[in-house]
Amino acid sequence: MNDTTTLPAPTAVGHFGPAAVERGDDLRSRLRRAARYYGPVLALYGVLKLIGFSVFMYLLDSAGDFRKRDPRFGGGAHAWDVLASWDGWWYQQIAAHGYDPALVPVPGAKGLITLEGNSAAFFPLYPAAMRTVSEGTGLGLYGSGMLVSVVASFVAALGIYAVTARFGGRRAGLAAAGLWAVWPGSGMEWSAYSESLYVALAVWACHAVMNDRWLTAGVLTFTAGLNRPTAVALIAALTVAALLALHRRQDDFARPWVAIAVAPLGLVGYLLWVGNRMGDLGGYFTLQTGAWAHTFDYGEHTGKVLTSIAVGRFDYLFAYPVEDTIAVAVVLLAALVIPLLIRLRPPAVLVIYPVLTIALVLGSQQIFGNVSRYLLPAFPLFIPLAVKLRGLGLPTLFTLLGITAVASGSYAGYALFELGVP
Repeated sequence: MNDTTTLPAPTAVGHFGPAAVERGDDLRSRLRRAARYYGPVLALYGVLKLIGFSVFMYLLDSAGDFRKRDPRFGGGAHAWDVLASWDGWWYQQIAAHGYDPALVPVPGAKGLITLEGNSAAFFPLYPAAMRTVSEGTGLGLYGSGMLVSVVASFVAALGIYAVTARFGGRRAGLAAAGLWAVWPGSGMEWSAYSESLYVALAVWACHAVMNDRWLTAGVLTFTAGLNRPTAVALIAALTVAALLALHRRQDDFARPWVAIAVAPLGLVGYLLWVGNRMGDLGGYFTLQTGAWAHTFDYGEHTGKVLTSIAVGRFDYLFAYPVEDTIAVAVVLLAALVIPLLIRLRPPAVLVIYPVLTIALVLGSQQIFGNVSRYLLPAFPLFIPLAVKLRGLGLPTLFTLLGITAVASGSYAGYALFELGVP
């Protein structure tokens, strides 16, 4: 019998029967297993976010204050327009027109704000993703930015689940994904802001480090560095973790060193490009200080805020009482959770990354109320809380997170966008 007579009949898709059936069954079985394993994570996160988001939109619409504001500064014709104001406006401008880095003095200015705002203060990855999706789908910049953020938020939820499940099992992972949905500052996750994309990159970079996938970790950290300046915390955490791995092992030297070399290139490359275009290598930091009064002051401003709020005063720089009170609660919560995280003895990357993120945020002069937003990327803080919550039955856990999701529409959404400046 020759070879041609032994060949099975081709299938409708042009491949040969049994092999195709076997491959198709294998693919379908893998998809079914993935759906059973990750489906609950995505469903839990999606339902909790939808609850909080709906409450947020209801509060915006019922209060109606956004209708009296400039679309650039928290206003718009519809409640959802608020989600693309403030920083979202800048991201859309970059996506539409690109950058023109410059240090332009404000005529006659002598106070904190001496330079005109410039889009170079906002890192390029998120607006680039926004523009790419817009060109590919026709959704427009607003719709594309929202799509990128929402999809990235689910990717981040899966990563948070995967990391946390290593310490407390599946139920702890579910609780951590739920905490990501309701955490103070989580109102930024479904908005035209870069937080969700950054956290998705950061959490999977940490996951790659935990699994000694150094090249993957380096590339993800490089990409995160194109998204937010606080990626310096992630870069430092990866570097320390890689050096520790090199110290422990004598076999694989190349990959950790490549990760160390690649990780900072995105962040450093963008800062140097901006500085070169401005004619001042420190131009990015000059712009942040002169246009937004954001500067690293070693915690001086944070100290003033904490001591003022402790005695019921709001006479400090950039005071927004409701937003700032929530931020103080977040700072205290972080201070309580860090020792619990260390007690779990996690890999170094999961301690160094959140600690440095907290230090960068609290060590800077900025709008203090945004601390709840800026600490959102410090996802390892969820781990010890999630490990504690795993002891609850699933109905109790879901009920607790559901009630918190309702409240998050106010404290994690409305307070940030309408009672402060996100």
